[in-house]
Amino acid sequence: MNHFLDIHKTDPAALRSIIDSAAAMKSARQGRSRGAPDDDQPLEGQMVALIFEKPSTRTRVSFDVGVRQMGGQTMLLSGQEMQLGHGETIADTARVLSRYVDLIMIRTFDESVLIEMAEYADVPVINGLTDRTHPCQIMADILTFEEHRGPITGKKVVWSGDGNNVCASFLHAAGQFGFDLTFTGPAQLDPEAEFIELARAAGVRITIERDPHKAVEGADLVVTDTWVSMHDSQSAKERRHNMLRPYQVNSALMAAAKPDALFMHCLPAHREEEATSGVMDGPHSVVFDEAENRLHAQKAVMRWCLGV
Repeated sequence: MNHFLDIHKTDPAALRSIIDSAAAMKSARQGRSRGAPDDDQPLEGQMVALIFEKPSTRTRVSFDVGVRQMGGQTMLLSGQEMQLGHGETIADTARVLSRYVDLIMIRTFDESVLIEMAEYADVPVINGLTDRTHPCQIMADILTFEEHRGPITGKKVVWSGDGNNVCASFLHAAGQFGFDLTFTGPAQLDPEAEFIELARAAGVRITIERDPHKAVEGADLVVTDTWVSMHDSQSAKERRHNMLRPYQVNSALMAAAKPDALFMHCLPAHREEEATSGVMDGPHSVVFDEAENRLHAQKAVMRWCLGV
């Protein structure tokens, strides 16, 4: 049974097969309407539970559509409906759900909920996001980069801003796919040291550079994410803006990267904050290809988990 919990916990050969499968499935859908089923229906007769403790647009829609395109059915569950971990343990919930469904995707806050769900479930579990990591997003990002620029191995990726959960999964991917990553942002928001060391132990170059313009020199890909969470207080938002303003991705910053560098943002974006509209809508940007590729990458992850 294959759980998809984090990129660094998944074999590099399996990760490569997932990316290749996603690219093939995307190519096979060219010319089809959005709602048309795939010719191949590997999830026919399968039920997938989609659990959302955190609000979601792209994760919810892309997983739901992906399951339907592959012939399966979805059961959408919110944390409030399930009262996950309140009154019934996560372990018991995992055991019960395993009697009803074939696959579980969970988007939650605390990583421990994901880990316990996977430990006690008798069906594969997919990490749709935790406060610590976001592996499905980065699989879509790798797919997006490679369809525009070829293999990501040996390339230079620059993360600008907050060393958050998406940045963490980029660090995991650096070690597994063999690309270098430079983080530029305030010291208070550095990525977890554990994740930096994991990537370095895999033999890739991980650099911390406080000067954003120096950081992006020679970059093949520049990535950022929102500076604030919907749960942050107003005072916390103001502090973060003050810290992160020098790391805004704007036209001047992109001009310091390679001429053909790509720009990514996992969305939703606060335009004119972490990135300007000039960059978001400019020639370097692939943010909407990136959003679409959540669908294709997650379909491939589900197929890998189920072995179909």
